[in-house]
Amino acid sequence: KKKHSGHTVLKMLKNLIIKQNNLLNNIGKYCFSVNKTSLEPKLPDFDYTPKKYEGPSREELLQLRKDYMNPAIFHYYQDPLIAVEGNMQYIFDENGRRYLDFFGGIVTVSVGHSHPAVVEAAQKQMGKIMHTTTIYHNEQTAPYAKELADSLPEGLDNIYFTNSGSEANDLALLMARCHTGNYDIVALRNCYHGMSYNTMNITSLHTWKYPVPNTGGIIHALTPDRYRGPFGNGPDIGEKYADDVKNLIQHCSPGKVAGFICESMQGVGGSVELPEGYLQKSYEHVRNAGGICIADEVQTGFGRLGTHFWGFETHGVTPDIVVMAKSIGNGAPLAAVATTKKISQTLAQRIHFNTYGGNPVSCAIGRATLKTMKDENTQQNCLEMGNLLLDGFRDLQNKYDSIGDVRGKGLMLGMEIVKNRDTKEPNAELVGKIFEKSREYGLLIGKGGLHGNVFRIKPPMCINKNDVNFALEVLDECFAELS
Repeated sequence: KKKHSGHTVLKMLKNLIIKQNNLLNNIGKYCFSVNKTSLEPKLPDFDYTPKKYEGPSREELLQLRKDYMNPAIFHYYQDPLIAVEGNMQYIFDENGRRYLDFFGGIVTVSVGHSHPAVVEAAQKQMGKIMHTTTIYHNEQTAPYAKELADSLPEGLDNIYFTNSGSEANDLALLMARCHTGNYDIVALRNCYHGMSYNTMNITSLHTWKYPVPNTGGIIHALTPDRYRGPFGNGPDIGEKYADDVKNLIQHCSPGKVAGFICESMQGVGGSVELPEGYLQKSYEHVRNAGGICIADEVQTGFGRLGTHFWGFETHGVTPDIVVMAKSIGNGAPLAAVATTKKISQTLAQRIHFNTYGGNPVSCAIGRATLKTMKDENTQQNCLEMGNLLLDGFRDLQNKYDSIGDVRGKGLMLGMEIVKNRDTKEPNAELVGKIFEKSREYGLLIGKGGLHGNVFRIKPPMCINKNDVNFALEVLDECFAELS
């Protein structure tokens, strides 16, 4: 009997110990979970409540897009994001979840999603008249043309409005060829200038080009890439790359060209900065060959680079034609070509027309956007927030070997991800993982480059320090977990 009692006691003690261990284990898991949650990056406070979503269900929207929209139109994320509302630097999905937008609708939202001043201007004009075409005058288009001209160097005072950057670049190429009487256009490898037939041929990324005959008359110079280029990153590489432009003109053209088109910083190609002196010498070579110089400011314009309002100004040059889009309308379909009166006169030899170019609603939006940029000093904010981000990205680069290069100016930044810093082998797989993970934390970023291994950080110009800190915390978490 005593033996049985002792056995029972031992069994009871054993069960008690097991229960105690389980309890301690569960407490430990709970504490770890609480601690982990408390350490996760938290979106900055934002005083805004999105409206209740009453549209089609998520499943309906995804199925409708699959059934009725062209399959070439891709979407981000394995689990697609449905953006139903935006306010300043934030986007909200159909469930009301908030995301910090650090890609700005592909570098398009400038002063902020649904900025009240821009919305008010659009609504006011829509209540008057929505469409006239340029065969009639209206109160928005010509005054806006003057306001844009006032933001440019003297002489670039003739504006032609279009709907998109592709359309505007296409028109710039036409002007260059008609004005000079020459045909060949010099562009850069790794460039992107649009998806119309002509601009797709100028674009030099195979991922954006279809296997169809091109228009001819296009020659591509070496990409002046300080990270991957053949000339490295020495003090005189700008002149070396510019010599390639001169060599191309001498060997791949009749010695005369129509023009040279260049992004002030390559965007889709992976935020590639041009080296010092490159544009100055390239412009010289092109003008000596009878060509004119076109600055593609679709992504770099309107103060995004921080130090100057236009990207070409950071290189100390003045182009003959400036192409602008994206930030110009804060998301509205609006673009423009600015040039001299002499060059613009070229189009007058025939009839030229654009149904929606200079639309009064688009121009009212453009005017409000431009005014807001000045009133809120968004260029200075781009400089300050961009410097904070660059410092943070360099700290991350020192911490994680997978970050091969950090580059850019203002709020047009890039972070190139590699498998090995010595070989610089692209690591698109890691980019994809971090891209998805950062969305889980509430951060939306872009990606690009020929190999898809560059993070493109180009948020609305209204972000603040809290947003910067949150973005850096998220990226730090993602790299720590995945790299």
